[in-house]
Amino acid sequence: MTSSLRTLGTSGLRVFPLALGGNVFGWTADEAQSFAVLDAYAAAGGNFVDTADAYSSWAPGNQGGESETLIGKWLRARGNRADVVVATKVGAHPEYRGLAPATVKGAVEESLRRLGTDHIDLYYTHFDDESVPVEEIITALDQLVKEGKVREIGASNISPARLRASLDFSEREGLARYVALQPQYNLVSRGTYEGPAQDLSAEAGLGAVPYSALASGFLTGKYRPGARVESARAEKAGAYLESERGQKVLSALDAVAEARGTKIATVALAWLASRPTVVAPIASARTPEQLPELLAVADLVLSDEEADRLTAASA
Repeated sequence: MTSSLRTLGTSGLRVFPLALGGNVFGWTADEAQSFAVLDAYAAAGGNFVDTADAYSSWAPGNQGGESETLIGKWLRARGNRADVVVATKVGAHPEYRGLAPATVKGAVEESLRRLGTDHIDLYYTHFDDESVPVEEIITALDQLVKEGKVREIGASNISPARLRASLDFSEREGLARYVALQPQYNLVSRGTYEGPAQDLSAEAGLGAVPYSALASGFLTGKYRPGARVESARAEKAGAYLESERGQKVLSALDAVAEARGTKIATVALAWLASRPTVVAPIASARTPEQLPELLAVADLVLSDEEADRLTAASA
């Protein structure tokens, strides 16, 4: 599926149009399940795996780093490190919070150790740390690039003003520059990205890699009035059902999916993939059986009429 690969922003990274979310690895998916999902994703042509040093510190008994550790074990077992674009994040691990230069320097070494690799393809700041000047953050990240520990850098959960200041400093000083932005963005959560952040991404040539692409599972269509879903994210996803907007979005997704003979989740991801600046939505799977409807986004191109229908329903 090499023809399906997309260029990530202004970088030289070529990625599959669906990034596989690693937040479930070591949380709701154990090692065997995680390996099975990663194997199925790679077998379908997928090459873009997204994780963070903090995953999954929120789960009882976990300390953070569980996802990176499992991905590292899988890469070693399969011997395919050169074929996988590995993205991880810094700033939210319980022992490495924030973006002070010393924190970033320590955290990257731990991520490299857990991943069992000498470099990270895409290294995001997980949450902006406004107590640290952007100049210090960019300088620290640039040093990692110069040392060969990181190929490209990206940002997540950052204000447009701080993003612009970061980009301007990189340009002015000739330092490493963000190539990707990871915003929360989906059919029922558009305001966090559309507007200034999206405009700046387009202007600066950033590739958007949206997280929560399926709104914690709501946009798979399995959450319906009266339905009981066993999931760690059921409460969050079910909340969307209570809004008129959520119901309108589901109705529009149902209609498009039925007309195209495909799954609701595939349509929701295809809408996201069609949006300006979006390169690859992120979605996770606990089992290989959940993957086909996610991977199908690589082959589904919505018509303008279908995209407009979904956009209007989610307005």
